[in-house]
Amino acid sequence: MNTIIYKPSTYPNHPSSLFPQISRCKTTRQLKQIHAHFIKTGQIHNPLAAAELLKFLTLSTQLEIKYARKFFSHIHHPNCFSWNTIIRALADSDDDDLFHVNPLEALLYFSHMLTDGLVEPNKFTFPCVLKACAKLARIEEGKQLHGFVAKLGLVTDEFVRSNLVRMYVMCGAMKDAHVLFYQTRLEGNVVLWNVMIDGFVRMGDLRASRELFDSMPNKSVVSWNVMISGYAQNGHFKEAIEMFHDMQLRDVSPNYVTLLSVLPAISRLGAIELGKWVHLFAEKNEIEIDDVLGSALIDMYSKSGSIDKAFQVFDGIRNKKNPITWSAIIGGLAMHGRARDALDHFWRMQQAGVTPSDVVYIGVLSACSHAGLVEEGRSVYYHMVNIVGLLPRIEHYGCMVDLLGRAGYLEEAEELILNMPIKPDDVILKALLGACKMHGNIKMGERIAKLLMGWYPHDSGSYVALSNMFASEGNWEGVVKVRLKMKEMDIRKDPGCSWIELDGVIHEFLVEDDSHPRAEAIHSMLEEMSNQLKSVGYRPNTTQVLLNVDEKEKQSALHYHSEKIAIAFGLISTRPQTPLRVVKNLRVCEDCHSSMKLVSKIYNRKIIVRDRKRFHHFENGSCSCMDYW
Repeated sequence: MNTIIYKPSTYPNHPSSLFPQISRCKTTRQLKQIHAHFIKTGQIHNPLAAAELLKFLTLSTQLEIKYARKFFSHIHHPNCFSWNTIIRALADSDDDDLFHVNPLEALLYFSHMLTDGLVEPNKFTFPCVLKACAKLARIEEGKQLHGFVAKLGLVTDEFVRSNLVRMYVMCGAMKDAHVLFYQTRLEGNVVLWNVMIDGFVRMGDLRASRELFDSMPNKSVVSWNVMISGYAQNGHFKEAIEMFHDMQLRDVSPNYVTLLSVLPAISRLGAIELGKWVHLFAEKNEIEIDDVLGSALIDMYSKSGSIDKAFQVFDGIRNKKNPITWSAIIGGLAMHGRARDALDHFWRMQQAGVTPSDVVYIGVLSACSHAGLVEEGRSVYYHMVNIVGLLPRIEHYGCMVDLLGRAGYLEEAEELILNMPIKPDDVILKALLGACKMHGNIKMGERIAKLLMGWYPHDSGSYVALSNMFASEGNWEGVVKVRLKMKEMDIRKDPGCSWIELDGVIHEFLVEDDSHPRAEAIHSMLEEMSNQLKSVGYRPNTTQVLLNVDEKEKQSALHYHSEKIAIAFGLISTRPQTPLRVVKNLRVCEDCHSSMKLVSKIYNRKIIVRDRKRFHHFENGSCSCMDYW
């Protein structure tokens, strides 16, 4: 998407042909020798020679902005080419304190060009200045430039128009960009269509971006990538995957960026078969599985329930100097409850000379929390703060509160919250609230719940957690009060939802869902599962049912939880002994957890469930979490 400022053919007797010694120059040191020679011979006063020297300084791989600035200041009468060259170099630069470079300088040089008054900006000047405005989000200056462009009659130039549209997009002024885009009839400019689509995605307006995408006369692979990434980043995971499938149906071959864009969506839905296809596609098409793509594949396999495949990808990455790679495998191990392995990789990472990032510490602390490794967690936290010197983020505090709360150190967890230098978020308070319910500390639980309701009055989680606590104690009056409060404030509990992928198709189920085409067969399997569980002496755990009804009705409510429906569907849709992988949006309840252990034994199936917190691997009547979750 880089803007072209000039073409050699634009300038007769282009300096490259007049000064071949500059063209052959390889280093800044050699250029300085040529510079000295030009000064000695007087050639430095030739504006074409000065322009060529400046071009080398700003456009070569030996970027020397400081030298270029100084050199430019000694040009007596810089021509338009020289002004454009220095402005372009500054506009292309990133904000760098070390080298004192900032795109704002491009605007300052442009201002000097105007006040100097000897050279008028041309169609190659404005794209550079507009690019600087776009980078800096300086919409007012951009609008002034738009007026200047119109005054000079340059709006008809495609490069200038394109950069005007891009400037409005990057500044978030999508209405202005949209009007200009259609007024100037740039239908054939695929790059600009992509810029517009990306602009709507950045604004979160996926409907507008999709409408524009569908109306594109010609789509490039970048067009598809922008939409796939937009859907994935905004939580529309099924739409991202559908777009990925549609892309292939249109014979558009995915590239490196496509795979990076779709893998997060695959990860969130646990669509492992599609993830395997992406992995195989990369290998067959010789797309390098580097540290970045490799990390995305590790994350996908981990979140799709195959930590062994994640290990294979990790071992195959040659360059393991990127903390993201270690973060992906450590986070995956944490999700699967393999805390000791996560700690081992944490120390291996440091032995390899890679400094842990703050995200790595989140993964390690999370692993300790899932396994109840309190002392190890405290040690890691101390290492992060006192040895490495990282300031804890809200996520680190959340991991520590969860670790202490689960292990029963409720007072210490509450004290940590009270002494935090930042305001605790809802995740931290809910972690302590859940621990209060787990350990039966109703008094502290009510205190934390009231704090949550005060700070986050429209978050259903605190109300549901408090209702859970009251229900577990048989305090139905308390449950009714909480429910009435939720009704008054129009707060609704997030419905339980589970996904299972079969033959590349993702099937979604809600609580008491009977909308599936095979609903009757699923219901029959649920009845069979219930009878089989009763035959081995299992009794449903009805303390999780927040209804003041008789025991039979409570058991019936548990019968139709979304993960049970997904597993029933998996049992009737796959061959015996085929592993079942289910993803749930909420935490697995105690009854589902207990019954799944038995279902795995009764039907001789491995059942892998990913809930909101972690993975549970059910096999032969037991769970990988060892009932600590």
